[in-house]
Amino acid sequence: MKIKVLNKNYNILFCLIFLIGCGGGGSSALNTPPQLSGGSNMLLIGNSFFRPYAQKLDLMAIDAGLVNHNSTIVIRGGENGRPINLWNDSSTTEHNLIKSTLDQGNIEFFGMTSGHDSPNRIEGFKNWIEYALQNNPNITIFLSISPFDFPNGDPNSTRPDWDTFAADNGFSSIQEMFNAYINDIVHSEVADQLRIEFPSIKIFTIPTGWATFNLYQMNIDGLLLDQIDMFGPLETSIFTDQKGHQGDIVRETGGLLWLESIYGVYLARNSNYNTGFSTDLHTIAEQIMAIHDPNYIQ
Repeated sequence: MKIKVLNKNYNILFCLIFLIGCGGGGSSALNTPPQLSGGSNMLLIGNSFFRPYAQKLDLMAIDAGLVNHNSTIVIRGGENGRPINLWNDSSTTEHNLIKSTLDQGNIEFFGMTSGHDSPNRIEGFKNWIEYALQNNPNITIFLSISPFDFPNGDPNSTRPDWDTFAADNGFSSIQEMFNAYINDIVHSEVADQLRIEFPSIKIFTIPTGWATFNLYQMNIDGLLLDQIDMFGPLETSIFTDQKGHQGDIVRETGGLLWLESIYGVYLARNSNYNTGFSTDLHTIAEQIMAIHDPNYIQ
């Protein structure tokens, strides 16, 4: 039923959702992060709902002791940052940079936003993976699942606010709708199909969008230990604009999700990394990963 509801009058849902296609300090002997060695060479492609987490990972990986962590980050805005559009727009600088990075080989992780077009949801991912495997046969693929955009609705279209958006599609909350999107679309129709196409490589997902939805709800419920506005400056807000670009409290939490998902860093022992917030973002990230479907964890 949910798939039918999602596809009715809101086929634009997956054009508008840029899934694309956005704990404080203190240290002790118990809280010292493991002194990890190594680090991986990564290619990370997406849009503005993807870039903040790729950038946070660069900082967090080094802080966690992954001194050889290296990433090439390729970004285009909105739908242009989806894998299918980065592939199809073959004359662009971004397309050529992705290809040249893959041509060099030695890419261990290839991360993409989970945004796609209908009806062939896997086309862009498939094209990039096929290209990547030519010179990177041991590559691991991950998809970062971004939140829906326009929490208060889009004044330039008929797109309503999140509560109405969820209700119109048959859900009791935006969180329930996002959970259905993850399971019924990203996992069932994208990740599972890619695993069928490429049975020899590892493909996993990162539920990045839960950082937005959890902190959004905690702010509504008055559970944050910081003074955070719903909209405002990067440093003190959940959202920085009406589009729903994420503030730094969300970006820090999403970065921690990436750190645990990709590198397996035990966040309870990483709390000497200072997020800059009194709210325990490490625990929030741990709780998100604890409920993520284990079939889609690396």
